[in-house]
Amino acid sequence: MKGPMRVHYDEEGDFLEISIGKPTSCYASEVESGVFLRRDEKTDEVKSVGILSFKKRIKSVKDIQITLPVDITFQELVTS
Repeated sequence: MKGPMRVHYDEEGDFLEISIGKPTSCYASEVESGVFLRRDEKTDEVKSVGILSFKKRIKSVKDIQITLPVDITFQELVTS
């Protein structure tokens, strides 16, 4: 995955989504109860991870640690 990482949290729906790269046409699949992967329709590349009932899954907002159902490799750090 390449491109900017975006983190969006919908407080009303208690849904967290972490996405990387430019938005593309995707399909979603539930890989674990309440955890979704969105994949690019053409390349099958993982574009985002979504987590329902996010606050219920963490102990403290100050110390968030989540095990994602995918491996993400950060190859290069680019600063502006």
